[in-house]
Amino acid sequence: MKNFVGIDLGTSNSVICSFDGSETRIWKSPEQNDVTPSVIFIDRRGNKYVGKRAYDSAPHNPDNAAMLFKRLMGTSTPVRISAMDLIKTPEECSAEVLKVLFGYMSEEIRNNPDTGTVITVPAAFNQMQKDATMQAARLAGLEKAALMQEPVAAVMSVMRTRKTDGMFLIYDLGGGTLDIAIAESSGGRVNLLAHGGIAMCGGRDFDRVLVDNVVRPWLLEKFDLPEDFSVNPSFKSLLRLASWATERAKIELSAREEAVISLSETEARVRDRKGNEIYLDIILKRDAYDKLIAERISESINSARETLNKAGLTPHDLERIVFVGGPTNYKPLRDKVAFELGIPGNTDVNPMTAVAEGASLFAESIDWSSHDRSRKSTRGQISSGGGLALSFNYIARTPDIKSKIVVQLTGQAASGSEFQIDCVDTGWTSGRLALKQGATINVTLTKTGDNTFKAFVFDAMGGPIALEQDKIVITRTTATVDAIPASHSIGIEVLEKLGGSPVLEYLVRSGDSLPKKGKMVFKAAESLKAGAAGSLNFKLWDGEIEDPISDNRSIGVLKISGSDFDDGVIPAGADLNCDYEILDSGNINIEVSVPCIGGTFHSAKNFYSRQEGQLDYTAAAVMIIEDGEKTLNRIDEINKVVDDPKLEQARQKLQSAVSLDPEEAETEKS
Repeated sequence: MKNFVGIDLGTSNSVICSFDGSETRIWKSPEQNDVTPSVIFIDRRGNKYVGKRAYDSAPHNPDNAAMLFKRLMGTSTPVRISAMDLIKTPEECSAEVLKVLFGYMSEEIRNNPDTGTVITVPAAFNQMQKDATMQAARLAGLEKAALMQEPVAAVMSVMRTRKTDGMFLIYDLGGGTLDIAIAESSGGRVNLLAHGGIAMCGGRDFDRVLVDNVVRPWLLEKFDLPEDFSVNPSFKSLLRLASWATERAKIELSAREEAVISLSETEARVRDRKGNEIYLDIILKRDAYDKLIAERISESINSARETLNKAGLTPHDLERIVFVGGPTNYKPLRDKVAFELGIPGNTDVNPMTAVAEGASLFAESIDWSSHDRSRKSTRGQISSGGGLALSFNYIARTPDIKSKIVVQLTGQAASGSEFQIDCVDTGWTSGRLALKQGATINVTLTKTGDNTFKAFVFDAMGGPIALEQDKIVITRTTATVDAIPASHSIGIEVLEKLGGSPVLEYLVRSGDSLPKKGKMVFKAAESLKAGAAGSLNFKLWDGEIEDPISDNRSIGVLKISGSDFDDGVIPAGADLNCDYEILDSGNINIEVSVPCIGGTFHSAKNFYSRQEGQLDYTAAAVMIIEDGEKTLNRIDEINKVVDDPKLEQARQKLQSAVSLDPEEAETEKS
């Protein structure tokens, strides 16, 4: 297969790239832009638009648009396009973006059943968010799709443009999330040493800070507006237009010392309570903007420091910071991060397209014929077949320009037997060499991608011996990612003994290398009869809080119900054999076999995270306030016996949460 596709499915913008084994290509939108706004707009006639036209139309008619739905992935929060009386899920909205992106590519790639697509997700995404992204891929008709963490994709892009060895930090600040990764490269091989980040920190948050602290006060001063106009339906379009104008001005600041948040009366088409036409004309200077986003930038820098500590490194150990994501186009931000961390900044990659390019490169490393989308083997072998017990062993995938082919011979070859390796691409030949166990040839890989060689064997008289397999294909890769650390600790809730307290048995710990496979044996806590109404539940949790377990994030339940098997009984204490796999992306596959009934149950069919664990953010504010108040009380109790500055940080965040307005219109604030 020669069609490898990478998609950066972003909060604000999305990008699609293909890789043919040697070169990458960014597929541009009809407006000839590298990026496509992740926005859907449906006009009064029912025509649907996705991308730039939708982005430009949405502020004028916000009830006809859907945007920022990536932040709602993995929740049951509905996306309402109220003007059309239409309700979509975040997955359905993301699927619309995926379909439009795929439509940019040539028909040859788009309609090829062998095309494999990697969609990137933030490292901070939990299991439900990843499951939702895969659901969006299925809804978009992408049959061969896999997920990859955005920091890994960024590293792949970096390695394509810069081959030097050393350690570097990826600072990936997108529209909605911040991802931090520490990577070490050596000879084209990359290990991710640690990663971190902030789930809700990005360009969208910068826009909101500007609107809240600059635009809203200016509007209240200049016009006769109610104090609660931000949640007043009469001014909904004004707020969307203000955010749109603010984002335009913010982008202008990347190239200029000042910009104007500008919106004409004709664009606004809104009057205040006295009938005056509303407009925006606010000068925004870099120093004012820098002060407003300073707290968020400080949080991002602290996240980078925490990730360095997690890896056991200091800034002196790193040679550069690689900036990725639209907001990092702003030079003062890059300078601030680099200065505070004491690590030189670097702009080798295009911050807007690097993740999609890296994803397409990673797509080439996946064995798309495998059910679990595992990576291709790095080792290869061809055997002679027939009566000759001969094989040629080789490294099938390497970032090096040299590779070895080794003769594996069982028994003794006739004296005078020889072999030869030719390069099909260049015509190079090794010449005839003595056929013996362990004979080694170093071959040169002249190009990135597949390098094809042909093996020949000759008998003692010099006559050719026919081989059932004679073609050797060695892929010279852009880079090879060896270690990908897990971003979350995932455990199964079990009883420490029958009738005892629940504890977590971990499938993977944060920082463990992925992919990871394993096997565990559990005991049934109660009996279950075929056809019965009950179930045996494998509860999965994300986190490392030992007591109470419920303080961790619930990510799903694998259920074995009585209706799942036809005959027999699973008695209490019966063995439940659990085979699990954590993929490169962090996705979980679980299979439970029950010997006593001869049944096997897979998480693909029996996993209930999507149905039972999701929140509806439109109704979450009241719950967050109640939970926040309870947690504040617990912090007060802990503070009596523990003196830790992190408790005060937690208190401040919780106080912000409990101050939420239950009527808040913006679900992402919840």
